[in-house]
Amino acid sequence: MPIDAANPVPPTFPRHVGMDQVPAHVPKDLIRQTGLTFGPEFLANPHDFMAALHEKQPTIYYDVSPMGNMWHLIKHEDALFGLRHPEIFSNEGATPFPRDPNDYFYFIPIEIDPPHHRKYRNIVDPVFSPKGVQRLEGLIRKRANDMIDSFIDKGECEFTEEFGRPLPVSVFLDIMGLPQDMRDTFVSWAMELLHSNDRERMGAAMVSITEYLKDAIAEKKANPDDGVVSLIAHAAPDGVPLSDKEIFGFVCFLFIGGLDTVFATLNNIWLWLAENPDRVQEIIDRPQDIDRVVEELLRRWSVTFSGRVLDQDYEMRGVQMKKGDRVTFILPACNFDPEVFPNPKEVDFDRPRKTILAFTVGVHSCMGGHLARLELKIALQEWLKRIPEFKLKEGANIEYRPGGVIGPEAVPLVW
Repeated sequence: MPIDAANPVPPTFPRHVGMDQVPAHVPKDLIRQTGLTFGPEFLANPHDFMAALHEKQPTIYYDVSPMGNMWHLIKHEDALFGLRHPEIFSNEGATPFPRDPNDYFYFIPIEIDPPHHRKYRNIVDPVFSPKGVQRLEGLIRKRANDMIDSFIDKGECEFTEEFGRPLPVSVFLDIMGLPQDMRDTFVSWAMELLHSNDRERMGAAMVSITEYLKDAIAEKKANPDDGVVSLIAHAAPDGVPLSDKEIFGFVCFLFIGGLDTVFATLNNIWLWLAENPDRVQEIIDRPQDIDRVVEELLRRWSVTFSGRVLDQDYEMRGVQMKKGDRVTFILPACNFDPEVFPNPKEVDFDRPRKTILAFTVGVHSCMGGHLARLELKIALQEWLKRIPEFKLKEGANIEYRPGGVIGPEAVPLVW
C-alpha cells in the first residue's frame, strides 16, 4: 500500500546496525565493512576508493556500518534497473535522516513512489525544468562575476568559502524565497546532517531545521511571494490544498537537498582543475563543447548515493535479497563502471555519450539536475574567462569530511 503523506507514520521495517544485526539470509562471504563515507581509506581519496570497489568487492555486497547495514550495488546496469523500478526498489521510508517519531513526516517527493509522487513533482517541475532554470542564467552569471570581483585582485582565494559554496547556495535561496543573511547558518545545519556519522548530532541539526522551516512556512502562508516555499505552501493539486505535513516534508526535502550537493561538486572539480592546467586549457580551447565537458566532469566527480528499500524479495546476479532490506546504489562507483566507461578515472571529453548517474534516473531523478548543470557550466565559463591560470596553494592539506555528500572541505587557490 502506498504511504499517505498527509497522515505519515514511521516505517515499520527494521534498521540493522552492526555485525550482530546482519540478517540470517545474508551470505557470510558477501559481508563487508568497507568504511564507505567515514573510514580512513575513503577519506584519504573518496573517488579513488569508489573506483577501486570494482576491483576489490563483489558487484553486490552487504556492508556493515554504524550508519546502518545495507546492500551496496556498484554496477551501472544494476543501478539503472533499480532506480527505474520503484515497485521493487522502493523509496518509501528510504532516506536516512532522523525524525521525531511523534511528529513524523515524509520527505516529499523522494519518499513517495508512483503514482502519487507525480502530483508533488508537478508543483515544482516548471521551476526546475530546463526552461525554468534558463531564466536564471543572467542572475547566476552576475553572481559568479560579483564573487570573482571580490577576490581576483588578491591573487588567491579559499574556493569553498568564496565561490564554490556561496554561488549555488545563494541562487538556491533566491529560488526558495529564503533570506540570504541566513546562508551560513543554513549551511552549518546541512553539514551537520549530511556529514556526520553521529545520529545524535544529525538529530539536533534536524530539530534546528524543523523549527526554522515551520516558522518560514507560516510566514509564507501569511505573506505569499514568488519563491518555491510559498509556491508549495499555497499549492492545491487537483483542487485539494496540501496538508501541513505535506508542505513541511516537501520544503524540508528541497532545503536539505539544495544546500550541499552542487558546491561539493564544484569543490571536487576545481581541485582537479588546479592540479591539471593542461586540461584547463583544453576546456578553454573547446568552448563549443562546454556541455560535453560538464557532463563528463559530473560523471567523474559524482558526489551522492541513492538509497532504497526492497518492497519484495528479489534476486539479482544470483544474490537473494529480502523484502525490507535496505539497498544503496553507490552512484560514483556506478559512474566508474569499466564495462560502461572504459578507463573510468580518466577525464575524457570525447567519451561516447552514456547515461551518467550523478543525478540518478527514473521517477526520482534529481529535481535540481538541470540547475546544477547550468551552474557548473556558468561557473566554468566565467571563472576560466577571468582566471585561466591558477593552482593549489603550496602546502595545502586537502581533507574530506565523512558523510553522504563527497567533497573536500577547503580548496585554497592562488594565481
